[in-house]
Amino acid sequence: MKSWEELLAGLKEKEELAKLAGGRDKQQSQQKQGKLLCRERIEALVDKESFVEINMLAETQTFEFGMQEKKILGDGVVTGFATIEGRRVYVFAQDVTVFGGSTGRAQGEKINHLLRMACKAGAPVIGLYETGGGRLQDGMQNQSGYGQMFFENTRCSGVIPQIAGIMGACTGGGVYSPALMDFIIQVEKTAQMFITGPAVVKEVTNAEYTFEELGGTLVHSKESGVTHLVAKNDADCLASIRRLLSYLPQNNKESPPEAPVKDNPLRSNDVLTEIVPTSPQKTYDMRLVIKEIMDSSEFLEIQALFAQNMIIGFGRLNGQVVGVVANQPRRLGGAIDINAADKAARFIRCCDSFNIPLIVLVDVPGYLPGIEQEKKGIIRHGAKMLYAFSEATVPKITCVLRKDYGGAIPAMCCHETGADLFFAWPTAEFAMLGAEAAVAILHKKEISAAADSEKVRQDKIKEYKETITSPYYAASKQYLDAVIRPADTRSWLIKGLESLKNKKLEPTVWKKHGNIPL
Repeated sequence: MKSWEELLAGLKEKEELAKLAGGRDKQQSQQKQGKLLCRERIEALVDKESFVEINMLAETQTFEFGMQEKKILGDGVVTGFATIEGRRVYVFAQDVTVFGGSTGRAQGEKINHLLRMACKAGAPVIGLYETGGGRLQDGMQNQSGYGQMFFENTRCSGVIPQIAGIMGACTGGGVYSPALMDFIIQVEKTAQMFITGPAVVKEVTNAEYTFEELGGTLVHSKESGVTHLVAKNDADCLASIRRLLSYLPQNNKESPPEAPVKDNPLRSNDVLTEIVPTSPQKTYDMRLVIKEIMDSSEFLEIQALFAQNMIIGFGRLNGQVVGVVANQPRRLGGAIDINAADKAARFIRCCDSFNIPLIVLVDVPGYLPGIEQEKKGIIRHGAKMLYAFSEATVPKITCVLRKDYGGAIPAMCCHETGADLFFAWPTAEFAMLGAEAAVAILHKKEISAAADSEKVRQDKIKEYKETITSPYYAASKQYLDAVIRPADTRSWLIKGLESLKNKKLEPTVWKKHGNIPL
C-alpha cells in the first residue's frame, strides 16, 4: 500500500506532465512567436487565482496509429471555470503544442462537457482557439467530438453569451465552433481562419496564397465579416474579451450589468447641430453623434471595418447597456446594402437574445440600388432587418436625424416594425422617394407644360418638402411620437428607456420558431 506522500507525489507528477503539454521546446517556440501559452492566456483573462481546471488528466482513447504511445495528458485543451470581475465564466483554451491543437474525440468531449456545464449554470463561455482542425488519427471519432461541439454551441445560442478568441491558426472544422458563437475576436498577424489551407488550395486550384491572404484579420474583419473585433496581440485580445463581456448579461434571463453613472443624464447635446449639417446632401460621421449621446462618450463598435455604411455596437445610457444600430452617411450615403443588412440583423437578434435595448439612429436614403445587389439577393438579405426588428421584444427607440426614405423606413425600425418610441429631429425627411424624384413623377405633365418649367418644379419640390416629407406632417398623423431638438437627444433616449424598463411582450401565437430569410 502506497503512503500518502507517494500518492500525492504521483498526483503532482501527473499535473506537471499535463502542464508540460507538448513539451518545453514547443512551448518555447510558441513564446518566440509572441504568443502566450494556453494556461497563460487563461490566467491573463480571468480574475487572479480564480481558475479551477477540470478534466486535466483526460487522454485520447484512440489506439490506431500508435496513439496510446503518443498520448498526452489533457489532450490538447485546458477547460475549467473562473470569474471575470467577480462574474462566473466557463473557459477553454486549445493547446497547439499537443497534436497541433487538433480536435479528436477526447478533446471534443472535454469542451462539450464544459459547454453543457455553462448552459446549466447560466454563465458565459469563452473559447480560446488555436487548432489544426480535426485529428486525422481519430478518423470518424473526431466527428463525434466536433459534431457534438457544434450541437452544444447551437443549444447554448441565445441562452448564454459565447465569445471566441482566435489566437493562432484555426483551420478546417476548427472554425465552425467559433462561427456558431456570438462574437469572434481575432489577433493580427499570428491568427488566421480558413476552411482549406494554402497547400490544399494550391493542389485543387493551382493558386498560391499565404495564411494571411486566406484568413488573416484583414480578410475577416473587412471582407467576410466573420471577425467582430481585431486585437493587436494576445494580451489585447484577452482585454477585448473582458471589455465585451462587461456589456453582456450572464444569460438570457438576466439584464446586462449596469455601470455607475458618471455622466449627467440631462446633459445637453448642443454640439450635435455642429456635427450634422441640415442639408441631406452633405455628409458627416455618425460615430461622433453616437459618442456624444452615450455615457462618457464610450462606445464599443462591433465589425467596424465590415459594411461600414452600417454602424453597430454597445454603449450605455444612464448606466444601462444599449445596442446601437445606425446608418453611416460617410459610406454609400448610408444606404443599406446586402452586407449592411446582414450585419445589422444579426446584431439586433443578439441584443434581443440578451435583453439589451436597441437605439436606432437613422439617416438613410434607402436600399442600395444596382444590378449586382439584385443578383446577390438584396431582397432576401434586406428582409432580414425587417424580420429581426419585428421579432425583437426588447425596448426599441428610433430617432431620425435626416433622411428616412423608401423601404429603409421599416428596415430601420418604425412603429410598424416594432419601435416603441419614434422620434425625429426638425431636419428629418420621410418619403418613398426624395422630393426631387417624387415631384418629377407626380407633376411630370404640369412641369413640362409650364412656361417656366424650372420655377414650377422648384415650387413643387418646396411644397412637397414642407408637407409630405416634413417631420411635422408625420407627427400630425402620429407616425412620430415627437419632433425633438438635437440638443435634447440624450435626455429623450434616457427618459424613453426608463419608461420602457418593465416592457413585457407576450407571444400572440404559439410557434416552434419563425423562418428568417437566411
